[in-house]
Amino acid sequence: MSNFSTEAPELIKDYLYYLQTVKGRSPTTVDEYFNDLKTFFRFIKLHKGIVSSDTPYQDIRIDDVGLDLISSVTLTDGYEFMNYLLRVRKNNKAARARKTTSVKSFYNYLTSKKHLLQTDPLKDLERPNDREKHHLPKYLTLEQSIELLNAVDGKFRERDYCILTFFLNCGMRLAELVAMDYSDIRSDHTAQITGKGNKTRIIFLNEACMSAYEAYMKVRPVDGVRYQDKYALFLSAQKRRISRESVQKMVYKYLEKIGLDSQGYSVHKLRHTAATLMYQHGNVDIRVLKDVLGHESLSTTEIYTHLDSRQIEAAAKSNPLSKVKPKGGK
Repeated sequence: MSNFSTEAPELIKDYLYYLQTVKGRSPTTVDEYFNDLKTFFRFIKLHKGIVSSDTPYQDIRIDDVGLDLISSVTLTDGYEFMNYLLRVRKNNKAARARKTTSVKSFYNYLTSKKHLLQTDPLKDLERPNDREKHHLPKYLTLEQSIELLNAVDGKFRERDYCILTFFLNCGMRLAELVAMDYSDIRSDHTAQITGKGNKTRIIFLNEACMSAYEAYMKVRPVDGVRYQDKYALFLSAQKRRISRESVQKMVYKYLEKIGLDSQGYSVHKLRHTAATLMYQHGNVDIRVLKDVLGHESLSTTEIYTHLDSRQIEAAAKSNPLSKVKPKGGK
């Protein structure tokens, strides 16, 4: 986790506070923006010879970056940075696109909001098209999902089972799950969760979720929970709000148990699994699925329709008549 309050120069710090307080970006997103800007200005210092070329990259300070250096950046520098990300850092297209967006957003802020730059030197910097070859999301099949739930055991089985059930049935994000309080769950079997940009939405907890929740609440610790975590839904072994890392380790443990640990599955893949199962088995309208997942844009959700199309294509190709040709045909 970045500590921009001590590491960032004033102009970058102002921008990050603007993202957090005015634009409503989550702390995690703000940290990502800071890391991207740190990477950019470390590169600029090397590129312009401000620091020696043999200076270890991680040792290049950026807390002294001021308006003089910021305003010296040109569009060519921007493209040199993108080339550096590709050739030296070996960033994929999505990572390069995100870093480009972070830097362009910072310069736009200085130009249009703070009016510290007369013109934005990076206005015409084009970001890589990371959607050009959009990989279909990886997900568990219905059978694998059931197998994962059946694999739960141990001292915290009620908690772990409830967490996996929420992921697989509601499609919530990791950050949303760990932030849940038990007071968020209402008597009408709905729950209010806080998603990206601190936006809240209501999700419905089906029978499986409520059953798992009620079983967990019977054994959830009450005594010994520190004051600031007393309302936290999911607690760690230390009786504190469970961390993202703890949830990730728990999920990996059960994935490994059913033999899926080395196949590219992760906590986020459980969200993809929930969305896929709802779309393919529940005939859920894509616009409804968008609201369930808390997506900003319908285009983000539409990837699940592409996934369905792939299965249709595979089914057509598997037809035993698929290779039968007319007599005399080649």
